Amino acid sequence: MEKNLFSSNPKAYRNSPWWAALSIQLNYYDKVDSVNQSAGGVDMKAWMNSLPRAYDTPLHWSESSLNELQYRPMLDAVALQKRVWMKQYDDLVASSSEFASRISYEDFVWGCETARSRAFSGAYSGSAFNPIPYATVALLVAVYLGLGIGSVEQAANGAALVVCGSILKDFVFPKLLKAQKYVICPLIDMANHVGVGATGNVAFEYFADGFSLSALDAVSKGSEIYISYGPRNNDQLLQYYGFVESSNVHDVYILPPIRNWNIEALEQACGRKVGPGRLEKLDRAGLLGFESSKNFDANTEVANSIGGVVLTRATGIDPAVIQALRALVSSDEEWDEAGEAIGNFATEVSASNERAARTAVRRAMEMELESKATTIAEDENLLKLFSEGKGVETEEVLAVMFRLEKKKLLQEAIRNMA
Repeated sequence: MEKNLFSSNPKAYRNSPWWAALSIQLNYYDKVDSVNQSAGGVDMKAWMNSLPRAYDTPLHWSESSLNELQYRPMLDAVALQKRVWMKQYDDLVASSSEFASRISYEDFVWGCETARSRAFSGAYSGSAFNPIPYATVALLVAVYLGLGIGSVEQAANGAALVVCGSILKDFVFPKLLKAQKYVICPLIDMANHVGVGATGNVAFEYFADGFSLSALDAVSKGSEIYISYGPRNNDQLLQYYGFVESSNVHDVYILPPIRNWNIEALEQACGRKVGPGRLEKLDRAGLLGFESSKNFDANTEVANSIGGVVLTRATGIDPAVIQALRALVSSDEEWDEAGEAIGNFATEVSASNERAARTAVRRAMEMELESKATTIAEDENLLKLFSEGKGVETEEVLAVMFRLEKKKLLQEAIRNMA
């Protein structure tokens, strides 16, 4: 592969992000040579023909469809994705005329989307079981003892060193170094995701040098086996997989940073005024978020470049936000007793302060929900109409499903904050 596409600059391929490297491999088998020489001459053509050729992800949506998501962080994430992927392609084109002549940007994007939606990863276990070192050691031990060169203890010590070295190489060092390996495995890549209640499990079989998909329980004939892609929120599922999971336990909502909240409305809601010095201290502590997006252009996993307030279905509002609000709405007496230190508001300072802080957070979430162009009931009715009608674009349905899930998450958080 490197000889055909990157003969002049093999480092361009080797140093690519995992999704770009997999895209190059997919396009090579699809457009250059379908035979995988490194796997014993296996022809990949049949599997390549089984792969989707188009994806219903927001990367391909129109601006109006993206706006229908009613969720700024997703728009920012898709814009970042486009910039990063385009730059990666431009860098590859600049490093290799062979790559440029064979792989178009559309081809590259198809490969990236295939990689992002079908690859799985885990802690790299070094390599598969190789019996040769162990057989060699056994032979050397037999010769060592047979010729009377040394004692049984010495032979055992030598064999133990080899075994320990193999264990360190294959299991210990990779975990300590947190090495990741990304794999697209034919057939297993067709398994669908469920956030909770997976009926199948994917594992690397060390002694068989392959991957397995096994049922976790009895499965009736003809039923589908679901696996878990990991704790994916709906932002990730929609952006890279093209679907939305209802009542996703891993879902998140990113509110605007505290610096963009309507402080006057919060004061009215909690019945307290924000005293002098509070906002400045919170800003220095980094709890107000950022005035503009931070430079995360190398990392497409970052969807919160302005330091927005993170709300999760699993754990609720970020505890640091409650801490910030305790300080923000603190009375002069509470502020003085805390030594004007934000860190001293990490736990409850008084019952009245706690009520005021939680009321302020609840009001901020209510205003976020009220700012949406449609209500939960309207979105539910839209989905009902979509299910009854024809000619509805997939992106229309996905946009409404996505924003409905976000609003439900906000609504849950508001109730829990009461």
